[in-house]
Amino acid sequence: MRINLGDGAGIRRLAFGVVMAVLCLARPALASDVTAPIEALDAGLLQVMKAGKSAPFQQRYDVLAPLVIRAIDLDAILEGGVGPTWATLSAAEQAALKTAFQRYSIATYVAHFDDYAGEKFELYPPAGGNAVVKVKIVPGKPGDDTHVLGYTMRQTGGMWKAIDVTADSEISQVVAQQEEIRSLVTRSGPGGLLTRLQQKTAELSGAK
Repeated sequence: MRINLGDGAGIRRLAFGVVMAVLCLARPALASDVTAPIEALDAGLLQVMKAGKSAPFQQRYDVLAPLVIRAIDLDAILEGGVGPTWATLSAAEQAALKTAFQRYSIATYVAHFDDYAGEKFELYPPAGGNAVVKVKIVPGKPGDDTHVLGYTMRQTGGMWKAIDVTADSEISQVVAQQEEIRSLVTRSGPGGLLTRLQQKTAELSGAK
């Protein structure tokens, strides 16, 4: 699922990102350093999946919020999507958009990982000199599809975070995501993007 400010997002197809890049590590990094944020996110996803809709949305949100923020570079994703306009925004406008984008992104995870049918998450650390962590979602029911998520990791602020995520493909969906966000900013301005993020978050959480 790529970030989609419209309707009909695909279940469990997460593709957050801002730049398509092949990352070569400047220095050797322990696999555990790179994979730890994704491992923690996977554990949290399984926890909320098992809790399911019987647990309040906010409770599941609170479980995933710190894990998503730790694993995904949401600020870089947002800034890349807004593009050059980002530099023209005031600090208050930037902060409001960052908060709204965080809440929307976390709510998207909560809404689309809301049931459990015996799935397993199999994590594969980076190989071949890149910094891509792959996670295979193995279905618990015969006949269900297996999905593979690829997290392109980058070290920022001393921590490893994903700057791109692919779903079932080596093709980044970042261009479509950037075009969607930037198009909304062009049509409705930063305020329009803020309003849309808040609306989508309310829809995902079931708020009226």
